[in-house]
Amino acid sequence: MGAFTHNLFFFIVAIGVLITFHEFGHFWVARKMGVKVLRFAVGFGTPLWRYQKSPQDTEFVICALPLGGYVKMVDEREGEVDPKDLPYAFNRQPLIKRIAIVAAGPLFNLLLAVILYWVVLVTGETGLKPLLGPVEPGTLAAQAGFQQGDEILTIEGEATPTWSLAIGKIYAEILEKRRIRMTVRRPDGQQETKILEIPEQVAKNPELLREKLGLKPWEAPIPPVIDKVVPGSPAAQAGLQPGDEIVAVAGKPIKDWRELVEIIRQHPGESLQITVARGGARIPLQMTPQSTSGEEGKPVGKIGASVKIPEGLYEELKVTYRLGPIKAFTTAMGKTFEYSWLTLKMIGKMLVGEASVKNLSGPISIAQFAGQSAALGMNYFLKFLAIVSISLGVLNLLPIPVLDGGHLLFYLIEGIKGSPVSEQTMLIAQQIGMALLLMLMALAFFLDFQRLFH
Repeated sequence: MGAFTHNLFFFIVAIGVLITFHEFGHFWVARKMGVKVLRFAVGFGTPLWRYQKSPQDTEFVICALPLGGYVKMVDEREGEVDPKDLPYAFNRQPLIKRIAIVAAGPLFNLLLAVILYWVVLVTGETGLKPLLGPVEPGTLAAQAGFQQGDEILTIEGEATPTWSLAIGKIYAEILEKRRIRMTVRRPDGQQETKILEIPEQVAKNPELLREKLGLKPWEAPIPPVIDKVVPGSPAAQAGLQPGDEIVAVAGKPIKDWRELVEIIRQHPGESLQITVARGGARIPLQMTPQSTSGEEGKPVGKIGASVKIPEGLYEELKVTYRLGPIKAFTTAMGKTFEYSWLTLKMIGKMLVGEASVKNLSGPISIAQFAGQSAALGMNYFLKFLAIVSISLGVLNLLPIPVLDGGHLLFYLIEGIKGSPVSEQTMLIAQQIGMALLLMLMALAFFLDFQRLFH
């Protein structure tokens, strides 16, 4: 499966699950409240599958375009209603019931996040220990006194047993504060408290933050031994073979594969004298890395060979983090609340200019994240689903007409004034809301394409 097909498949799976759960919330609560549901649709456009037990029952439909869904209820505002169905019409229900039905969709998305986090926490998550690799001078980590080999134990008092939990907690805290308290264990076993300070201008720019943060995971040294050679590549033309160990380049000793890769990248199209160890002998070879386009169009070298990873290299760095069912539930609830609040805060910061709009992700970025998380394993994909489900739930609760939150705003006004908002007012508000959503979608697509091509 190619990268595009892989990403597209898991994007459709993710969106399908999230939309189905959202619409099921509306459907289930509507049925419990005594409202007749005519159709439960996932997707838009041409129906691919439909099922209806009888003409009086709900019609279930899956459509071709998996970018939304809807639950169609009996409603006098949307057409003529059979007199016998009037007691079951949505618009005739008490205000509290209408609020419950509309709020159910986004609330079910938040419930789904709790369930997903619970599954991940109970089954256990295997990751790498949060050990720091080389800390480059001048970075924020270096200024805080972090050193290579430090193990991050806690961030703001919360345990971080894996690298993914640690780095996720750091980015979450950056939205809340500019001074982050972290406890680390030094290589000699001593524990120390570090204060990571994030300047305002760095915190507002995600690209600058990644560049300046300076926290990178520790990477085990990998011997520069060739595993595979691509036929016709510069490595093959130079005579490299599987099992060869590259011991020197231009007379400089090589001990780590990453060191070799960096030298090759820095010499595109240039002839390099290399020395390999093969069968007890040292053999000199001449190799010219192929010039390819790297970041920002800058040429980099490539030879067409892969490294042989020693067996069990990362075993001692792995750690499994799991919780019991009850503790996992409370932790999952806490995570869902925390990320919901952070999502809301991020939206607020973007509106007032305190955070960059570059934090927005559109369908292309989401599809890439879906594919990447799925490639890492089921738990990573479930956590990705949880984050997107939270985002979908929070966004739908915003008081923007055409969203669920917009309808809830109208119901709040109705509760205050004692009568529904006029249809003319609702129509104008929905047009404004639709315009805002279209502008937001256009911006998200623009940022996606910008990331894709740069």
